[in-house]
Amino acid sequence: MRGDRRQIQTAVLGSAASEEPLMLPLEAIELDAFRRRHEHDTYWCGLLLGGCGLQLTTKLYTDRVCHFAHHRGPEGHLHVCGRRARGVSSADHLYMQSAARSWLHARGQEADFDLARPYGAAIGSVLDIRLKTRGLRVHLDQAVTPVWDEDGMEPVLGMSVPVDRDTLIRRWYVHRVRLDSEGTSRRVRIGTEAFARPVEWFTLDECEMTERGLSTPAVEQIVRSRSTRPVSTWGTGRAVKVPPVQARAQTLLRKLDDARLMGSVVVVTRVRHEIAALTGVEGELEEQMATAVVDADHWLEEQQLARQELFHDLEQAVAEQEADVVRPLLVRANAIASHNRTEAEKVIADAAAACMDAQARQRQAEVTALRAAQADQRARSEAERVKELLAALEGHGLGKSRRAMREMVKDLARAAAGAGSYLEAHQRQQVEIWRRRAEGARALGQIARHKKSSPPPQREARLKGTSSLQEQVRTSPLHEKVGRRSWFTEPCPHCQAPRNRPCFNDDDSSGRDRRALPHEERLKLIISTRSARSERPRQQSLSRPQPASPTWRVEDVACPECDAARGVNCWTLNGYPHRRRKERFRRRFPSP
Repeated sequence: MRGDRRQIQTAVLGSAASEEPLMLPLEAIELDAFRRRHEHDTYWCGLLLGGCGLQLTTKLYTDRVCHFAHHRGPEGHLHVCGRRARGVSSADHLYMQSAARSWLHARGQEADFDLARPYGAAIGSVLDIRLKTRGLRVHLDQAVTPVWDEDGMEPVLGMSVPVDRDTLIRRWYVHRVRLDSEGTSRRVRIGTEAFARPVEWFTLDECEMTERGLSTPAVEQIVRSRSTRPVSTWGTGRAVKVPPVQARAQTLLRKLDDARLMGSVVVVTRVRHEIAALTGVEGELEEQMATAVVDADHWLEEQQLARQELFHDLEQAVAEQEADVVRPLLVRANAIASHNRTEAEKVIADAAAACMDAQARQRQAEVTALRAAQADQRARSEAERVKELLAALEGHGLGKSRRAMREMVKDLARAAAGAGSYLEAHQRQQVEIWRRRAEGARALGQIARHKKSSPPPQREARLKGTSSLQEQVRTSPLHEKVGRRSWFTEPCPHCQAPRNRPCFNDDDSSGRDRRALPHEERLKLIISTRSARSERPRQQSLSRPQPASPTWRVEDVACPECDAARGVNCWTLNGYPHRRRKERFRRRFPSP
């Protein structure tokens, strides 16, 4: 999986399974106050946000928007998170759940909340609010098509969810929801949309749950206007003027033409019955009305045949398990044929929904398997990368500069972390050896820089400041303190290997008979032997016959490459001196 470069704007408080959402301010000046307000809180890439469940931190910028970010891994590499929704609206389902719970609790009502995932939709697409007798299904996006005839669950549509005119005419109104940003929170607004009317918005406190379902002030007005006659503005002594029958007939004919153009079966059926029931029309207009009724009957028959054909095609696609064909047919059936369904049509629609759900589960399983295969392939590639880097370090790493060697070791550590179980035990041991060596080289480089940058009057303070670095160097592995040529100058007290022969592989660390590195007991014996030789009395050394001419070694000069002092081997894996030390030795002690 490639890293998603979109910035994370929402999180949850307290734990990965928390239901308390939080939105980060976009401006730096607001983020400072935000950090002070939540200095004792922790932020998480919540599981209910579709996140990975790891802890987040805040990033402050002055030249771009502020955002949440994952902590870096142990080797400094970026964490890869599969979270899809990361913007300001990615936690709207949690904000909606929190607001609805508080709203219902203030009215003495309790409800069960479920972040449903019908048809395999992403978490956060649908929120179910179930009360004792009724409930609401909140569609925050278009992932799931609303079902209007479902008993007990009333759809509430997000701003991006479309609704057809037939539904608006048949149901009188539909509810919508939107969330507006206010500081670091999101405020819920409920809207009522009706045919040929703009959406009217209200706060949750202005809404109520009634026997009819969710009700707003606009709903009450719509219901009153359709169930009662308008109040007369004339006095009781004057009669209301009624339009003539001819004008009424012409109006109905225009409505019928408009309904056919819109393709509204519900409106055509209703207007057709009104035309057929209208009396008192004579002459040419009566013939037009009769013709209109006949044409409407033919049009309705065609629509019924088209509806039967639609459900027949849907049933055939479900039987053949053609999910790509089922999806558009089911969407069309829910859009134009959701009213007055027969039992057979309901069975076909339910089977299509089940087919889509099965396809979503199958795709999810395929995606999971693909990701697992990709992760396995990446681990294999990282294991091969470890082999290449170890070979390069063994061959040419000793001759490279400290900086280049440290960069190679960093790449080696990252590759080893990604290789996982494909990394063998002896490879892990070699990676650890090179990591320690890189730390030692870094400490030596810091000591050298301190020596060069510190003035003579501050030498004492400099030595105190670098004591911890020197301690780090002194704690290097034993095989780095003894030159490679001297590794086998003494017999091994651990495995009883004779002098000048490698140690026996008694712990099966590399799969060979002999070890690549000597045992620590052997190295300690060599170091102690050197110390005993150096502590011999000076009188014994003076009593020995002096050679005719002194014999000089490369170790008699300091190394400019790794700052090894006189008499100390270079800080290489095998103790070989660096090239620049050899050149300095030749310049200082030229051969005769």
